[in-house]
Amino acid sequence: MDANPDPTHRTVALVGGPGSGKTTLAEALLFRSGAIPRRGSIEHGTTVCDHDPEEIARQTTLAISLAHMPWAPAEGTERAITLVDTPGHPDFIGGVDTALAVADAAAVVVSAVDGVTAGTRAVWAAAQAAGLPRIVVVTQEDRARADFRRVLGELRAAFGDHLWPLELPIGEEQDFHVVADLLSEHALVYDDTGHSHQEPVPAAAEAEEHDLHVSVTEEIVSHDDAQLEAYLDGNEPTPAELERTLAHEVASGETVPVLLCSGLTGTGVDRVADLLCALTPAARDHDSRIVIGAAADGAAGTEVRVAPTPDGETVVHVFRTVADAFVGQIAMLKVLSGTLRPGDRLRNATTGAEERMPALFRLRGAQHLPADALRTGDVGAVAKLVGSPTGSVLWSRQGSGRPAPLPSRHPVYAVSLTPATQSDDAKLSTALARLLAEDPTLRLDRAAGQTLLRGLGETHVAVAVERLARVLGVNVTTGPAPVAYRETIARAAQAEGKLKKQSGGHGQFAVVQLRVSPLPPGGGFEFVDAVVGGAVPRSYIPAVEKGARDALAAGGPQGHPVVDVRVELFDGKSHSVDSSEMAFRTAASIGVKAALAEAGSVVLEPVSIVTITVPAALQGPVLTDLSSRRAHVNATESTDDGGTRIVASVPEAELGRYVLDLRSLTGGQGQLTITPDRYERAPSTARA
Repeated sequence: MDANPDPTHRTVALVGGPGSGKTTLAEALLFRSGAIPRRGSIEHGTTVCDHDPEEIARQTTLAISLAHMPWAPAEGTERAITLVDTPGHPDFIGGVDTALAVADAAAVVVSAVDGVTAGTRAVWAAAQAAGLPRIVVVTQEDRARADFRRVLGELRAAFGDHLWPLELPIGEEQDFHVVADLLSEHALVYDDTGHSHQEPVPAAAEAEEHDLHVSVTEEIVSHDDAQLEAYLDGNEPTPAELERTLAHEVASGETVPVLLCSGLTGTGVDRVADLLCALTPAARDHDSRIVIGAAADGAAGTEVRVAPTPDGETVVHVFRTVADAFVGQIAMLKVLSGTLRPGDRLRNATTGAEERMPALFRLRGAQHLPADALRTGDVGAVAKLVGSPTGSVLWSRQGSGRPAPLPSRHPVYAVSLTPATQSDDAKLSTALARLLAEDPTLRLDRAAGQTLLRGLGETHVAVAVERLARVLGVNVTTGPAPVAYRETIARAAQAEGKLKKQSGGHGQFAVVQLRVSPLPPGGGFEFVDAVVGGAVPRSYIPAVEKGARDALAAGGPQGHPVVDVRVELFDGKSHSVDSSEMAFRTAASIGVKAALAEAGSVVLEPVSIVTITVPAALQGPVLTDLSSRRAHVNATESTDDGGTRIVASVPEAELGRYVLDLRSLTGGQGQLTITPDRYERAPSTARA
């Protein structure tokens, strides 16, 4: 239990490309802190953070995982860190967005072997957009072909000269056991347990280490006038003084420190934990932000800054909900202000509904650590909240607003879902609602009478379908997403719709005269009542419109819903006894279908606006590929980082697997958004 709460608690998001070593680093930090008795391995499926069966099977992180750990620096009181392990796979970049929305700092994890990759650039851009302080941790220094100096050069070339190393490896690959601390100018020599002792820097590395020490020291003191003046007078600041100044620079984004370690051997891991505590801001050092008044359609709201006030009103942000097969729904939350205790009653700022807080706990992977309270800046979880999905804000204030949802990405890949059994069909809607509440980057849609699940890529959707079966008990089969073709009438036509039935008693009688004509693209449906003289009683006119809509929705001669049509009712006949609303509705449907059959129809295909951002060197191959997809390039422009942004109109029929093809074409460096835009006439070769 929380007998001694830590006011310097911080939440650190571990972000990086696939295979960069985030989960292994988290495991090493937890082990070195004493939070776990032994290190697990990804290969054996025993790590704390990758605990879902889907993650164990694929040996990769698929969703954010929280791991609370204590940390006792060499000097100072014990502190607490909540690590947020995030996915590296591009299909799950939404998890990175979620982690950055609640983290106090980001640790950008980079492999000493692979260096700066497309994944590194993606998470760097996300952290920069979130306005988070960053520290770079170069991992896997023990592996073959590890090269810290090369990677440092790549980092500075990609992200700027404000990245400064605080450490230097003395030996790499299998010889990586010594780290030179550039602030203290000592060598830390590690044993097999991950513990170290100090020694002088070896003579062979002394000159390089000292030159870097001078450069780093001058960079740090240049941001502090008093410290700079003392330095110029010959008074070099102590390592502790340099760390305090550097912490301000990290918080403001002026400097990004670069650290190094091996998560597998433990070399340098304790130093990473020390510097995370020393250099990144604690949760109580900065305001949090929520938005009130934002609408679901994207209308802007008012940003409210929440000061981290321990004795103020309680404000809680639910940043992720997870469906659990055993305890139901788990809500991950961060306390932005005040103190949260079991039994507290808070109001949902979106719905105004009251929530009673059940037992509180912190998370260490799948392990629940009971907590008597969660205080300002703490991250924890509760089970079985009644109505507070991902993105909810709970507070003690009366009244309600509409907090903005967490950052979300646009889906770029879709599959159709077919329930495996009738029982699955009955449960599908409820299960999908829970799945979407858990992952805001998923979308649900319907096309051609089928249910579509949209996500950020093939793996993203596949994992969602697996969770649908394992956690929510609903089995489905998947297929290609159908293209939502439409039709419109080819030319104006006039037709009669007639219904005349007599089978004893009241009959069915209605006659309508209709003119059916095309509207401009995007015109939708227009109904015109041009009847004069009461040929069709006024009470039956709405039924005629409904019948016309029925016929258009049922599909034209080529089987697709009909759009962009004007239907004019100009004459008709009725019977005082046998006419009815249903008779006129049926007659109108017959008439519209007759007009469509006479005039013929044109198939329309959906067209989307595709925005692609790639390095400038890849612009040519991407444009060549787009031309093979019947694309019309609307614009190309340079981005601030030297890349190219391409905006094109592309038929949806050409985009089914485009996200996968683009990643292959660009080595994962292409960024893609797809936004539905309009319908255009489809060539006969493109029709379903």
